[in-house]
Amino acid sequence: MKNIVVLTGAGISQESGIKTFRGSDGLWENYRIEDVANFDSWQKNPEIVRDFYNQRRKQIFEAKPNKAHFELTRLEKYFNVNIITQNIDDFHERAGSKNIIHLHGEIKKLKSVRDPEYFKVLEGWEHTKNDVDDFGISLRPDIVWFGEAVPMIEPSIELCQKADIFIIIGTSLAVYPAAGLINYTPSNSEKYLIDPNEVSKDMKGINFIKEKASIGVKMVVHKILEENQIIEKLD
Repeated sequence: MKNIVVLTGAGISQESGIKTFRGSDGLWENYRIEDVANFDSWQKNPEIVRDFYNQRRKQIFEAKPNKAHFELTRLEKYFNVNIITQNIDDFHERAGSKNIIHLHGEIKKLKSVRDPEYFKVLEGWEHTKNDVDDFGISLRPDIVWFGEAVPMIEPSIELCQKADIFIIIGTSLAVYPAAGLINYTPSNSEKYLIDPNEVSKDMKGINFIKEKASIGVKMVVHKILEENQIIEKLD
């Protein structure tokens, strides 16, 4: 069974109504990065940090996966599919994908700053100062902030090294270490990049589909099924 590895960025969730951080209407507009995305800020201004992620979490709770998320689940019927996402939403899970690595954390989870094994899954969108660990210390968002290590990068590299097909969706390939994952894929693997915008990356050996995620993913899924002589009626 072929191994398909999918790397997704903010562009795949944009059609669900989630703003991108780096777009012209991105979330960073209303907040300075240093106020919401590093541990020092959490220690100095936890209320501001909680408010920022509460707003983002509320939006994600109210939104739904889109066609691009659901299209990817079709591939799981015939291939070994692993999704590596830079997104902190849970749309891949809600669409039905099974094997997902969150490089930058998960918005619906909180974690302890003292006990690395302690996590809490929020049932609603609001994170309050009453959310504490067993030591009575405030739980922080389960987000990889600037300056912090990306703990899931090594498992992601291992997956990429075994990829027969590598699909990149909705990312500018400007954020490292995620942007470097393509360098670990086999030279003979099929590679697709789906994004409506120009991407500042060497396109040599990459099939560039300049479409939004819902259209581009459907095109690539159809192509993969066709090339592998899998007959399936697509909507």
